[in-house]
Amino acid sequence: MNIFKDAAAIALMGSALFLSACDSGKEKKLADQQSDAASEAVVTNPDVLPYLNIQEQDAKVALPFCENKSCIDINIQTIDTVDTWLNGWIEKNQATVIQDQVGSKQNMSLQQAVAAYVKKSDAWQAEIKSNKPYELALYTRVPYQRNQYVLLQVGVDTKQENITVKERYYFFVADRRNQKNITPLDIVDAKQQQNMNQFVQDAYAKWLDEQTAEVKKAAPKKLYWGQADWFFDQEGVGLHYRTDEIVKDGKQLDIYLTKAQTQQVLKADVYQHMF
Repeated sequence: MNIFKDAAAIALMGSALFLSACDSGKEKKLADQQSDAASEAVVTNPDVLPYLNIQEQDAKVALPFCENKSCIDINIQTIDTVDTWLNGWIEKNQATVIQDQVGSKQNMSLQQAVAAYVKKSDAWQAEIKSNKPYELALYTRVPYQRNQYVLLQVGVDTKQENITVKERYYFFVADRRNQKNITPLDIVDAKQQQNMNQFVQDAYAKWLDEQTAEVKKAAPKKLYWGQADWFFDQEGVGLHYRTDEIVKDGKQLDIYLTKAQTQQVLKADVYQHMF
């Protein structure tokens, strides 16, 4: 009886293996068909860019070795994507932000910018023994993206020379397809620059009215917007000016264009892909 049971069990196992092999073959065939279809979709739809698959991580930069309690405090949080060019562009903008904290305008890598920041901190500490080292926390995210356009937001908190700054933001926009950084002048139709300028100056005039007499006196008569930080979302585009950026002691200014204004001033092909 045991022999017959074993034989029956082997027969059942054989059948199961055969069916499993058949199912496996079908699955492989289906997977191959799906792969072919996906490949064909890439060929027939070249406008679809690879998914970024954004991952947060600490920046890969070397920080100075410290043996005492009075050490510079630098924390740089960054993001990594599947787009190699975009990763380099993000690092470049992070370097620009760090340099801006110490008034440097040189063309530096992220590592060089960190070194320059450390050097500035060391010089400050060397002036007076009681001077404390700088502190910097930098955080990075992509708050919005649409087709080839990616909005990057870099925020910083700093403590430098007894002055503390919290939540200072910088905005950058990349065109992944053409692998370039784009400014407001790149997206505004040449024939609409006068209208764009009017929108900006009207918002600036309202902002000026809210400032102190000293700020009004020192502020420029017109606001230049061609190279300003800008952003976009599902509604429209806007410009961002940080505290003190327009004039010393001047408040932050954010200018938002309505959807209708955005459609009016943007180049048609840009608007089509961005909105």
